[in-house]
Amino acid sequence: MISIIIPAHNEHNNLKSLLPLLVDLSIKDDVEIIVALSAQNSDDSKLILNQKKVRFLECTKKGRAVQMNCAAKISNGDILVFLHADVIPPKSFLKDIRNALSTGFEAGFFSYRFDKESFLLRINASFTRNKGFFTGGGDQCLFIKKTTFELLNGFDEKQFLMEDFEFFERMKENQIKYTIIKNDLIVSSRKYEYNSYLRVNLSNLLLVVLFKIGYSPKRLRLIHNKLIRTPYQMSN
Repeated sequence: MISIIIPAHNEHNNLKSLLPLLVDLSIKDDVEIIVALSAQNSDDSKLILNQKKVRFLECTKKGRAVQMNCAAKISNGDILVFLHADVIPPKSFLKDIRNALSTGFEAGFFSYRFDKESFLLRINASFTRNKGFFTGGGDQCLFIKKTTFELLNGFDEKQFLMEDFEFFERMKENQIKYTIIKNDLIVSSRKYEYNSYLRVNLSNLLLVVLFKIGYSPKRLRLIHNKLIRTPYQMSN
């Protein structure tokens, strides 16, 4: 079984589009979908879809790492897939994951493109097709064998912002064999709509560098919140 885990905070509109799509993709597959709502979620996300393949989990603590870990603990799947609510997978999503894990890999990511046509955004997306400095971000949709995830003790819940990169660092330290599937996800460009292209990219670069040299999660969160504007107050 594949468990698709979606951490969400006030993502009603995105979930309204994403969940029916995932249900359709998984009709002939052994899949469960778990939406892990943040402790501060205040919209009616959990009323969107009443289907046996979809479960809603209301977390009692804050943080995306907490949400994903809580969902992983109650999941029934042998394969865990961590998908953001504003990311649309390709039609062969589930088949791609199964094929990758059946050929010797323990984990993997997807390349992606943005939902808005832009030369600059195409440049950004091109970096997701190969292993590099920014590999491991949450938008790339980590998929991993559950036994491997548990071996690595899941996401670090002290990480408020860089939980994906921190987990990827431990994957590399433990020599987890991973791949990047070059079949693009479609990622929301909404961050760029509230901030300039230059602002987002310079902020991302700064945050990754500061993370790699050891800045604390709290300092990284403060810096992020000063640099990046969002359409709603972040739960992290």
